[in-house]
Amino acid sequence: QVQLVESGGGLVQAGGSLRLSCAASGSFLRINGMGWYRQAPGEQRELVAAITSGGSTNYADSVKGRFTISRDNAKNTVYLQMDSLKPEDTAVYYCQANVAVGPWINYWGQGTQVTVSS
Repeated sequence: QVQLVESGGGLVQAGGSLRLSCAASGSFLRINGMGWYRQAPGEQRELVAAITSGGSTNYADSVKGRFTISRDNAKNTVYLQMDSLKPEDTAVYYCQANVAVGPWINYWGQGTQVTVSS
């Protein structure tokens, strides 16, 4: 069983910063890509940022230049540094990882709330 545990969400004023963390634990062979998604009320879940095992990154246009994704492969952990936050960044943020447990399976964290006040 693989678990992804997120932390770091909260309430922040517009222009502020937050750092999300997501640690993978359990029995698995390796982790390939990892990413952060978000879902606002009444909206579909969307990709925020993704990072490959080699460190290549991809960002949604709405967060480019403000958010930075990184990972520590030794700790099986992915991070999302969020700067210059805007009220429209308010959402539940989910961690996702493509994990080899035999076959490759996508796992999701439980989600962490990020609220940006104006």
